[in-house]
Amino acid sequence: MPPYTITYFAVRGRCGAMRIMMADQGQDWKENVVNFEDWLKGDLKASCVFGQLPKFEDGELVLHQSNAILRHLGRNHGAYGKDAKEAALIDMMNDGVEDLRLKYGKLIYQEYDTGKAAYIKDLPDHLSKFESFMSKSNTGFLVGDKISFADYNLFDVLLNHLVLCPSCLDNLPTLKNYVEKMSARPKIKSFLDSDAFKKLPINGNDKQ
Repeated sequence: MPPYTITYFAVRGRCGAMRIMMADQGQDWKENVVNFEDWLKGDLKASCVFGQLPKFEDGELVLHQSNAILRHLGRNHGAYGKDAKEAALIDMMNDGVEDLRLKYGKLIYQEYDTGKAAYIKDLPDHLSKFESFMSKSNTGFLVGDKISFADYNLFDVLLNHLVLCPSCLDNLPTLKNYVEKMSARPKIKSFLDSDAFKKLPINGNDKQ
């Protein structure tokens, strides 16, 4: 039996980064796909700690909140830095990714038709923070000399933004190279080329 189980909707959404991470770490996992009609019945929602998916199971451990899940995977797979200092920096960068993901989610679900142009105009300023931080690294990773859960999270968010605005990294060479290198990691490449990845929409409202 696969060691991990994800319960989530049939979208990439909040599970994109953790799926990419598990694929790259050579981990099998099971997917319990929830359709929206069943979710609206309320039974599953009521069983979730914060009334939200994803739900993640690692044996008897049940987790909610996507960033808590990523941190758990980071600890399980040596992807949380080599010491407390690196772990703190990884947390900092992951929180920065979360800020960007929240801005993206607000656009997709609340302001797509009226706010897309303004969002894309402001995007270079948001991404430049990551460009500046990454440019100080000579390892190809956000922090230290090993990949971390924050790398998978940033990579996933950048993939989403490249669909929204394919030119968004053209003037950000460090981030552009970062995406290329992450995409070329053999297990990530295999996952991104798979039907399991390609068949899922990024978001739940057909906007991307």
